[in-house]
Amino acid sequence: MESVESVEESVKPAADVVATFLTAKGFMPLDEGMALYAAAFEAARLGLPLLEIGTYCGRSTILLADAARRAGGDATVLTVDHHRGSEEQQPGWEYHDPELVDPEVGLMDTLPTFRRTLHAAGLEDRVIALVGRSPRVAAVWGGKLGLVFVDGGHTDEHATADYEGWAPHLAEGGLLVVHDVFPDPADGGQAPYRIYRRALASGAFVEVSALRSLRVLRRTGPGI
Repeated sequence: MESVESVEESVKPAADVVATFLTAKGFMPLDEGMALYAAAFEAARLGLPLLEIGTYCGRSTILLADAARRAGGDATVLTVDHHRGSEEQQPGWEYHDPELVDPEVGLMDTLPTFRRTLHAAGLEDRVIALVGRSPRVAAVWGGKLGLVFVDGGHTDEHATADYEGWAPHLAEGGLLVVHDVFPDPADGGQAPYRIYRRALASGAFVEVSALRSLRVLRRTGPGI
């Protein structure tokens, strides 16, 4: 199997997917998106589902889905989100988007926008949306995964629950991808950085690539 680095140089998403990515609501920059795409392309060839924690409006979901399609086979993307917005997306916070508030109930609802993003990219057949809170979904999930992409809530409570709930389901050789890893607290919150360090300290993972705040680790053994 090629390394993530070599795949990243040779495999790119379809032009229409990139165009949809760039216009979709979300926070992932293009360069980190391409690194995620490379990891997903490699992991999809394990023939196991790829899991994303933190769907939001589907900006990164479509990269995972296009990579799975490009890799061939039947790899499916699972994306988990309650679609009510994380802490920093609530009214009065920095990342709040009033366009995503359901006027009838007065709460965030990113699910309709996510579905429109999938439709625009032509990738609805590759993605299964799991609508619920990550720990509850993880508790009833029984299969192995080829990739776990952690990009959900950024508090220690939520990031730790995502790691503890989903990392054990990652198959040996599968990839753990963590977004918003900031070693310097001045650059951002520390919860993703702490689960990244925890994964390395477990002895079950080795780091295979890093691009800005995106880290890709390969599971090499037990011990999570």
